Amino acid sequence: MYLASEKRYDSMQYNRCGKSGLKLPAISLGLWHNFGEVDALSNMKEMLFTSFDNGITHFDIANNYGPPPGSAETNFGAIMKSDLKPYRDELIISSKAGYLMWPGPYGEWGSRKYITASADQSLKRTGLEYFDIFYSHRFDPDTPLEETALALDSLVRAGKALYVGVSSYNKEQTAEIYKIFKELKTPFVIHQPCYSIFERWIETYGLKGYAADDAEIGIIAFCPLQQGMLTDKYLNGIPSDSRAASKTGFLQTNQVTPERVAQIEKLNAIAQNRGQTLAQMALAWVLRDGKVTSALIGASKTSQIIENLGAIKNITFTKDELDAIDGIAN
Repeated sequence: MYLASEKRYDSMQYNRCGKSGLKLPAISLGLWHNFGEVDALSNMKEMLFTSFDNGITHFDIANNYGPPPGSAETNFGAIMKSDLKPYRDELIISSKAGYLMWPGPYGEWGSRKYITASADQSLKRTGLEYFDIFYSHRFDPDTPLEETALALDSLVRAGKALYVGVSSYNKEQTAEIYKIFKELKTPFVIHQPCYSIFERWIETYGLKGYAADDAEIGIIAFCPLQQGMLTDKYLNGIPSDSRAASKTGFLQTNQVTPERVAQIEKLNAIAQNRGQTLAQMALAWVLRDGKVTSALIGASKTSQIIENLGAIKNITFTKDELDAIDGIAN
């Protein structure tokens, strides 16, 4: 039986999620990759235990994570039952509904039918009584936002979720659903967008400022390392154990271009001058101004988690450093 480190809260930074009472660790662990049926349960356990031993209290899943879809929730549920159950009240566990899970017209998007059924399935797979956060994983252009919002609100009122959030909604969609949640008094506390040095759409289209300053909700950034490209992994080619080399990964080898590698080399030089690895600097950059509550990392081994945790030791940048990073990324 796993026994958590008594020092697990000594070095982690916890940030308030908007104006809510919920706090998240500055670094959270996502189970998008490396927690499916094709992966080793022993490695999953090691990564989860290492994370919690170092103050990562937030584990983020979704109904479709695997492969196959659903298997990440099943594997997490097995580890929860065998080892993490005594620590349930110390953990923030989130899941989502939005992407394709079963055939037919009710197996994806944002209808009340799909969200309710999907949440029930996710609870069954994980063996949990409730999720701390449940997300609408993507905006549904064919379902009224009021229906999606009411479905999420119902999960809270039924005791199946404590808080709700949205993922990858743009500024206008977020503002619209925020108004509905405010009228319903739903605890809408967080937005999960893709955000990194290379992917800045939440800045370009005003979502970051709206979420943090106007709506006063938390932001948790997924893919802050651009699926490994904001690390030193691809400086000397494509490693056989990398996401780009994986048959089940979303990062493709043709995305690791000579131009991209040249950018990575320049960013790596800045990181070295800061006394950080490139991964640590990329995570620090996401957290730099206090508007992002947590950076959501993925990992394939514990050494990556330990390295990434070093980011929070220095999230302060000089203007020259920020200007140099902007010049390289743009």
